[in-house]
Amino acid sequence: MTERVEDTVVRPAAAAGRPAGAPSASGPVPAAVPGGVPGAPARGRAPRRARLRLTRVDPWSVMKTSFLLSIAFAVVTVVSVAMVWQVLGAAGVWDSINSTIQEGIGGEDVASFRIEDYVGTSRVLGFTMLVAAIDVVLITAAATLVAFLYNMSAALLGGIEITLAEDA
Repeated sequence: MTERVEDTVVRPAAAAGRPAGAPSASGPVPAAVPGGVPGAPARGRAPRRARLRLTRVDPWSVMKTSFLLSIAFAVVTVVSVAMVWQVLGAAGVWDSINSTIQEGIGGEDVASFRIEDYVGTSRVLGFTMLVAAIDVVLITAAATLVAFLYNMSAALLGGIEITLAEDA
């Protein structure tokens, strides 16, 4: 006795909110492609394209997003400055600068000179944190202002037109 096996595609019609066998809102359900993936576009068919226009950007969303990204930028800035200063200290750059100044200028006044008193780690990190805090405020304000300006220009000019294409 020979059994015959057919490829069938089971589509839950009840889950889609329509009776079994009824066409979908976009037309009839495409038949399964033998050996292919059900629902995938047929070969040789051009990918679908959609043209959309970005006419408004929500300033509140832009402000929240830019605030979080600027906080991340501030953290990265402080950590990178701290790492650079530690590497410079470990490489002996500060001792080299001190000895160069003492040899170049000489005298009793320069014997107690230390460059770390002027550009020490704590002083530089404090300045970096101050600049990072100011940057957070400025970046957030600038991004929000750009959102408002975009909305005004999009109202006059129609916005940015975007074409989206489906992968083939």
